[in-house]
Amino acid sequence: MGPGRSHQNGLPRPSKLKGDSEDERLDLTMKLDNLKPRAKTPAFIYILTFFSALGGFLFGYDTGVISGAMILLRNDFSLSSVWQELIVSVTIAAAAVFALVGGFLNDRLGRRPVIMGASILFTLGSIMMAVAKDKFSLLAGRVVVGAGIGLTSTTIPMYLAECSPTYARGSLVSTNIAMVAFGQFMANVVDGIFGVDAQDGWRYMLGLGAVPAGIQLLGFLFMPESPRWLVSCGREEKARRILQSMRGALDIEEEYENIKQTVVELEREQETRGKTPVIVQMLRVPAIRRSLLVGCSLQIIQQVAGINTVMYYSATIIRMSGVKSDEAAIWLSAVTAAVNFLFTLVGLYLVEKIGRRPLTLGSLMGAIVSLAWLAVGFHLSALNTPPIDVVEQAAGDSRCSRYRTCNDCRQDLDCGYCYVDLPTLIVNSSCLPTTYEHPWTSTVGRCNSSTLPGSLTWAYDYCPTPYSWMPMVGLVLYLVSFAPGMGPMPWTINSEIYPLWARSTGNSVSTFMNWTFNLAVSMSFISLTESLSRYGTFWLYACLAFAGAILLALILPETKGRTLEEVEGLFASSWFQRSWFAGSSDPIQSLNPQTIQYVHIRGLNRDGRESELDSPE
Repeated sequence: MGPGRSHQNGLPRPSKLKGDSEDERLDLTMKLDNLKPRAKTPAFIYILTFFSALGGFLFGYDTGVISGAMILLRNDFSLSSVWQELIVSVTIAAAAVFALVGGFLNDRLGRRPVIMGASILFTLGSIMMAVAKDKFSLLAGRVVVGAGIGLTSTTIPMYLAECSPTYARGSLVSTNIAMVAFGQFMANVVDGIFGVDAQDGWRYMLGLGAVPAGIQLLGFLFMPESPRWLVSCGREEKARRILQSMRGALDIEEEYENIKQTVVELEREQETRGKTPVIVQMLRVPAIRRSLLVGCSLQIIQQVAGINTVMYYSATIIRMSGVKSDEAAIWLSAVTAAVNFLFTLVGLYLVEKIGRRPLTLGSLMGAIVSLAWLAVGFHLSALNTPPIDVVEQAAGDSRCSRYRTCNDCRQDLDCGYCYVDLPTLIVNSSCLPTTYEHPWTSTVGRCNSSTLPGSLTWAYDYCPTPYSWMPMVGLVLYLVSFAPGMGPMPWTINSEIYPLWARSTGNSVSTFMNWTFNLAVSMSFISLTESLSRYGTFWLYACLAFAGAILLALILPETKGRTLEEVEGLFASSWFQRSWFAGSSDPIQSLNPQTIQYVHIRGLNRDGRESELDSPE
């Protein structure tokens, strides 16, 4: 075999030529790795992904189904507005807490037991909600389900990333978020189907979550543990067998040796770190601080850009735009959930084609434009609402009788708009008092009845307007833009950017930030629409998303095509030494391998000594 040839695959191998820089030889090695033939991904990986992603389905279903069930629950249990908010928010709060708990459990127990434990919690919580006799037992069931959501949202992206081959990791991890979107869509469909059963419909809606949870639990009885976690526990032979089953015909030796080398150095570093908490250790290492900043920023920006406001309040936003029928609003909400799911699938295709960074930034820019469209649509709707031409004697001296346009009337929580809706004209309109706790009718006047005669219409949370189509279009455009990139990418990138010793903690901290801002944004939406106006709220989301896009453009690297061990090297240099500021398409070329700590790049060891990459044949 002549010089410059490798022993495998007949590919040329870089020898140490005089004048070659470390960066050039590293770049050449990575390009040669991309030329190696790939075996077909084994079917076992797809089966593993399916059972794992059922956790994502449950995540989406249990957060989405409550919106339709609440219409029935508030009547059955006489829920006040405070209790309605509590039942929705307690699940998010429990998810935030158990996202942090999940990091500890993943390190101690492994990924597989945590996923199985979450399946049990989903099953138990769904049954508790289905058989609830009062609002307190219902609340307890929501807490249990929230605990399952927190554990799965931390664990499943990490488990999929550690089990997936490098060339398919992005699409397989993103499958979990696609299933979240599918779960939200199915929740809307189930709400529509069982919404006609006013007596027990909500029991079916909430209880059906036990079915996929049970399937996931049974499936994971036969799923393996993460090979990387097994190696870290010293169970190397079992890890080798599992890795071989996951890679099929692929040669696993190089990947296996990289994992082992990572664990060896991890053990060496643990001796010096002692018993210092992992999060403190992460903050002490500059490279890990940078990766944690990227991971948390992605999760926070995802939330402040308004995605869960759109998903949780889609029916409300549709009503705000001027759709009169509750049933039509619910089914239109299902349509928006379907759009979210379908375009998340587009993201699965694009993630390994164009990469994480352009997909994330392009998606966020599209979301900003869509939020601006929503703001303009609601502003035009507010400027073009019908006048009030009748002051009903029954309204007396209430402040509702002083308003002169529908928009002014609607902005008061204790008033509603009563009008006669003719095919081309709105006439005999008045503003009547109502109550925030029971806004379905006015307290006095023509609309003081749950059954209104003829064309008489009661509008509490919307105004008829010729611009009602604009928010609907903006809602769809937002999901078309957001779903392929900013939906799955924060989870996908977070599963890749932390070293093995910090992976569980890094994912749990970033997931905790996601759920915390999820809670803050979703709980503040109605209040913001009242204080800033509807269009002002969406301008706020657009501005926050724009600020987030600037931040991500500065700090977000590309992780496509790199092993988990190689990804660590992307954060080894300071921000302003990164090649993406200089316009290079390959961030890793700017790194000096001799300065990398806690980083493991194939061909170089931790001390920067030359390995066989530099040895002549």
